[in-house]
Amino acid sequence: MAAHLSYGRVNLNVLREAVRRELREFLDKCAGSKAIVWDEYLTGPFGLIAQYSLLKEHEVEKMFTLKGNRLPAADVKNIIFFVRPRLELMDIIAENVLSEDRRGPTRDFHILFVPRRSLLCEQRLKDLGVLGSFIHREEYSLDLIPFDGDLLSMESEGAFKECYLEGDQTSLYHAAKGLMTLQALYGTIPQIFGKGECARQVANMMIRMKREFTGSQNSIFPVFDNLLLLDRNVDLLTPLATQLTYEGLIDEIYGIQNSYVKLPPEKFAPKKQGDGGKDLPTEAKKLQLNSAEELYAEIRDKNFNAVGSVLSKKAKIISAAFEERHNAKTVGEIKQFVSQLPHMQAARGSLANHTSIAELIKDVTVNNYIEDCIAQKHSLIKVLRLVCLQSVCNSGLKQKVLDYYKREILQTYGYEHILTLHNLEKAGLLKPQTGGRNNYPTIRKTLRLWMDDVNEQNPTDISYVYSGYAPLSVRLAQLLSRPGWRSIEEVLRILPGPHFEERQPLPTGLQKKRQPGENRVTLIFFLGGVTFAEIAALRFLSQLEDGGTEYVIATTKLMNGTSWIEALMEKPF
Repeated sequence: MAAHLSYGRVNLNVLREAVRRELREFLDKCAGSKAIVWDEYLTGPFGLIAQYSLLKEHEVEKMFTLKGNRLPAADVKNIIFFVRPRLELMDIIAENVLSEDRRGPTRDFHILFVPRRSLLCEQRLKDLGVLGSFIHREEYSLDLIPFDGDLLSMESEGAFKECYLEGDQTSLYHAAKGLMTLQALYGTIPQIFGKGECARQVANMMIRMKREFTGSQNSIFPVFDNLLLLDRNVDLLTPLATQLTYEGLIDEIYGIQNSYVKLPPEKFAPKKQGDGGKDLPTEAKKLQLNSAEELYAEIRDKNFNAVGSVLSKKAKIISAAFEERHNAKTVGEIKQFVSQLPHMQAARGSLANHTSIAELIKDVTVNNYIEDCIAQKHSLIKVLRLVCLQSVCNSGLKQKVLDYYKREILQTYGYEHILTLHNLEKAGLLKPQTGGRNNYPTIRKTLRLWMDDVNEQNPTDISYVYSGYAPLSVRLAQLLSRPGWRSIEEVLRILPGPHFEERQPLPTGLQKKRQPGENRVTLIFFLGGVTFAEIAALRFLSQLEDGGTEYVIATTKLMNGTSWIEALMEKPF
């Protein structure tokens, strides 16, 4: 069991155990010793649900990364490919299988598609002459992966581009399937609210899937009261702004992948006297970041300006705890001190790590933005984020300004980026002003998106996560909870896509009667990605004494402005 997944109102270990059970059942079908060949992108998400120890229990002896040519030698009976349904990966698998056939003693091949089998991929394997080599061709529906006690992600890196640029609904189908799995485990969600075209499509898919399974009535008492489906393109502004929470800044600067971050090693080197810093480590420091670590759970969602005082207080508490050893006189007191030692040492290590991370962040954030970024040839992604931010805030750019930016970007960074600019326009991030009304001031005023007096140390509003800007997406969730969306009908009509409400009938006896003072539980699903700052703002709302709602967050992808723009960039040929 992963303890940090069960601390909230919804025990996400139930979901983790369900996907682990499905994995064990598949491995047991392939009797005998095994080698797994991994699609590299899947190793991170799989690490969150199954450590190597579980695989070892089911006779997995070797693990390799999927690469062309021959597989490394392995004296095993079964070779299992764990892959996403991508045509280019099928070509590599065929190469591997054919080279194994030439190598000698026959092995049993199996393929596990994550999250769905693909007829196109199977046809490609057939065309390459290897489809018949696979004894098992199955799918593993890893749609939603538990990252923390209130956080689920599909980690579908191309979801936004597929939905908004290519008109591909595959990730929406997976989102609907993931939500059906959640309902099978946690009960039917009585009310569905949504905003946006993709949200409407996911709700329709869920209703259709439910109709197809009318025979199997769900008799589990519902854990969730509401589901809020939210399109990313309803709020394009938030991911473009720089997140100012501790976790958000770690992600902005270093990138958090599947709960892990890699950091420059020099700040973490133990200081030895007299070596003059000659033996500094060269390998990146890899740390896991989730609420299983007490200190991280406390500071992750704070504005970065409030983190220093927390670390300082912790340092004093830990120092005082270690000083207690001098007061331990009796055997009983010494025994008690020794029993607390592992926890104290872990706390000291945790404090040292987060003090180092805070120093690293401070080194970066104190650098002022240099005005003429293009002339200075700053990172193209940084430039694109700023240009898109200006465009979104002003309901587009004047044609003259837009043309100037495009010309400067192409001349400075290369003409191959013309396709990237086209993608940003298609996604609505870059556009010319059409002479119509700029709706942003109305949205800003009605939803109170800019707050002047923000207390970063003891916040009273979600705007603390951006030091004054309240994420539009989270404000919509807050207003849905209280007083309801009827109070903002005008703004909802301005924002892109339909807004809707659906009710799912519950069997008799399963209607939820809330106790006085008991909070509602809302599952909020971001279609197209969510930032750590938005997650922090929702956690803030969950912790409000009179908030009335606790949130569990699901998304197609955990993202920041950089990874979002990167996903929309076309790779140069």
